[in-house]
Amino acid sequence: MAISTTVKTNLEKSSWIRKMFEQGALLKKEFGADRVFDFSLGNPNLEPPQEFFDILRDEAATRAPGRHGYMSNVGYAEAREKVAEYVSEQHGLDLFAEHVVLTCGAGGALNVLFKTLLDPGDEVIVPSPYFVEYNFYIGNHGGVCTTVPTDENFMLNTDAIAAAITPKTKAVLINSPNNPTGRIYGAQVLAELGRVIMDASRRLQRDIYLVSDEPYAKIVFDNAEVPSMLQVCPNSILITSYSKDLSIPGERIGYIAVNPGLEPLGDLMNGLAFAQRTLGFVNAPAIMQRVIARLQGVSVDTAAYQRKRDLLCGMLHDLGYRFVRPEGAFYLFPRSPVEDDVQFVQDLLQERILVVPGSGFGRPGHFRIAYCVDDAVITGAADGFTRVAQKYGLR
Repeated sequence: MAISTTVKTNLEKSSWIRKMFEQGALLKKEFGADRVFDFSLGNPNLEPPQEFFDILRDEAATRAPGRHGYMSNVGYAEAREKVAEYVSEQHGLDLFAEHVVLTCGAGGALNVLFKTLLDPGDEVIVPSPYFVEYNFYIGNHGGVCTTVPTDENFMLNTDAIAAAITPKTKAVLINSPNNPTGRIYGAQVLAELGRVIMDASRRLQRDIYLVSDEPYAKIVFDNAEVPSMLQVCPNSILITSYSKDLSIPGERIGYIAVNPGLEPLGDLMNGLAFAQRTLGFVNAPAIMQRVIARLQGVSVDTAAYQRKRDLLCGMLHDLGYRFVRPEGAFYLFPRSPVEDDVQFVQDLLQERILVVPGSGFGRPGHFRIAYCVDDAVITGAADGFTRVAQKYGLR
């Protein structure tokens, strides 16, 4: 066999998101891009803020010895200090540069963290539905992804999470605002989750970590707020990227911010630096570190995504589709009119509408729409959504 059994198995069950995206590319080639309505991939369609281009131009034009050389595996101290100042302000804690690791996006950050934390067989609890790559990020480092369903409104079920904790549990991984639901986990449920984790840590005499993946934390609607996860649990670790809020996913820049109350802090930070190096990331891109250091708190105009949400939700509601209105991110996760969400997605595909089945996110009977697209894609898909709704007897 040319490739490993593990990779071969994972390829066979790999991301529905990429499968649909690739199917869309074929349809666009056949019918033309304007006649295909592609909601498959969470690739921001807004341009980065003007400040990003101004600062990037300035940093690229600056010449000095060593500006494109190696630095500490955890990133430039001055860039980490700027991130720490921002996180401190947002979360009401005193973080410093030594609490921050700059990474190659949130995906790189999660792999660095799990490489540092997990022994073979350690379990990471993930509420479902969830971003499908979590399975692979955890498995990359010998861990086991244990999923726990959220309730019918996609809110955390802390009792179910508590029941799922075992002597092998090493972390609980949450994602808020959530991909694929757009749900924000509230302060009360986060506080309860923090208590569950700390109680279990004491009972099992084993450190269990609360990890929050928050690349959509600045993309929120209707004046919603994302509560501080760092406030509810000392064993907490924040992971995020600038891919969505600055619309630069291809630049691969993000960070890990560790609660200063976590113990043993020194061991964890040394482990993160080691994992960053030995996984082959080595360090986050040098020029992007300098750029984001000057862009703390800057983001795209989220009102544009809110308008797209309202346009899409209004259309689907009128057609009889059922869904929980998203509070953030740029995804909608409606219920499929039939339990076979894969078949339903195939019906939409016949209308040249590309969405992703909920099965790919651990929640069958639903489908995900990524509405980070031009308005014309949303309005152009209306006739196809209508015909499929009529086929299944929706309003």
